[in-house]
Amino acid sequence: MPPRPSVPRQPARRSILRFTAGVAVAVPLSALAGCAAGGSRDPHTIRIAYQQFGSGTIKREWITAAAQEFSEENPELTVQLVPIVASENDYFTKNELLMSSPRTSPDLVYEDSFILLSDMGAGYLQPMTDLIDRFEHWDDIADASKDAVTGEDGEVYGVPITTDTRALWYQREVFAEAGLPEDWQPGSWEEILDAARAIRDSDSEAIPLFLFAGTPQGEKASMQGFEMLLYGTGDGTGLYDREAERWILGAQGFIDALGFLRTLFEEDLTATLGQHLDPNIAESIYTTMLPEAKLGILLDGSWISQNWTDSAARPWPEWPDVVGLADMPTQDGSGSGTVTLAGGWGLSIPTHATDRETAFRFLEKLVSTPTLVQYAIADNHITVRADVAEDEEYLGYSPAVEYFTDLLETAYYRPALPAYPEVSSAIQEAMEAVMTGTSPEAAAAAYDATVTEIVGPEHVQEASA
Repeated sequence: MPPRPSVPRQPARRSILRFTAGVAVAVPLSALAGCAAGGSRDPHTIRIAYQQFGSGTIKREWITAAAQEFSEENPELTVQLVPIVASENDYFTKNELLMSSPRTSPDLVYEDSFILLSDMGAGYLQPMTDLIDRFEHWDDIADASKDAVTGEDGEVYGVPITTDTRALWYQREVFAEAGLPEDWQPGSWEEILDAARAIRDSDSEAIPLFLFAGTPQGEKASMQGFEMLLYGTGDGTGLYDREAERWILGAQGFIDALGFLRTLFEEDLTATLGQHLDPNIAESIYTTMLPEAKLGILLDGSWISQNWTDSAARPWPEWPDVVGLADMPTQDGSGSGTVTLAGGWGLSIPTHATDRETAFRFLEKLVSTPTLVQYAIADNHITVRADVAEDEEYLGYSPAVEYFTDLLETAYYRPALPAYPEVSSAIQEAMEAVMTGTSPEAAAAAYDATVTEIVGPEHVQEASA
């Protein structure tokens, strides 16, 4: 991995909410750096850093509720909320900058499972195995989610909270205009393309099909887009051979997945290149394109209906009647017939946390069963916890929650190894190359060369014939 900066920059225009005995006070983030720089950190203060999407308040409200209760029980302690208002990739960078110094490090961080082991490898996170041993809900967590926060050293580096699955969302009004069925379940990639062609050839002005692709889309492109194709190719390899502990190169399925993307552009079945490279296209999709029947099919995650709730920026109460859900099929319908990828977020303790025991006590408050039920409902995510999944309020919070929760049984997980973020970037570059005219074969060869450079030739192998 490339060297990480050792001196943190202070991101601008952010603030902290502080809770002392249940009282919230907003203070500038710059004050945090100033106070810390002038002396040792306050051992009675717990800082928690998390990603905030624009003006969204879901995570803040989840943490606030737990912080108020925790402060009332522990009046000698203070909880500081450190919201990082940033896009996905920028959040990871800014979070790492905060964690890189004892002066600015949070005591708890909200970590995506795909970046967690990379942050561990860079020395930002400390093992939590001894703390986990006394955590009452560890056995409630899905085994695959536990694996995602366990390093190759066997140590646990986080407590999983959320997960997600992916499927095809389709707009029934667009389908009706194209003469497509109201209840649709494609059996192969070709059947997806046929539906997109029908939309293109109809009187509808809707974009037929959208999947996230290219470097501006970050991990959305790799996971929602490319890997949902790759893991359905039947190669049986995916990205990484866990038994051999080597990254896979030269897979025909990799080329075929890029070929599917190339077909979308060659046949005018997707959005323009400029739209694909717009890092804010997701907001337009959720608030305008799907609700206004300007998009036919979207390959995306379980959480997106949170954009249509009564409290969202663009309420769309009719969506359960207008939007259908279909499993993503494998390339030719063989194997299991369908495919989904699962990911998720959790909480970790940075290496430079002031008091790991106190930080973990607050973490336990954040992940109590009733707290996580309410957080899942507000955030529209899938839980990793059996105790939460059995709650009637959770099971009834969304028309789609049971569908997406059931998909977890057959979900694939990314190889969340320290090298994965760089491998993911190479995937995005390969997608973007194909989108701009490079052949799938050439883009795949460039990916192979990049991955070999990232992990070393001793950590790669050619795909099985």
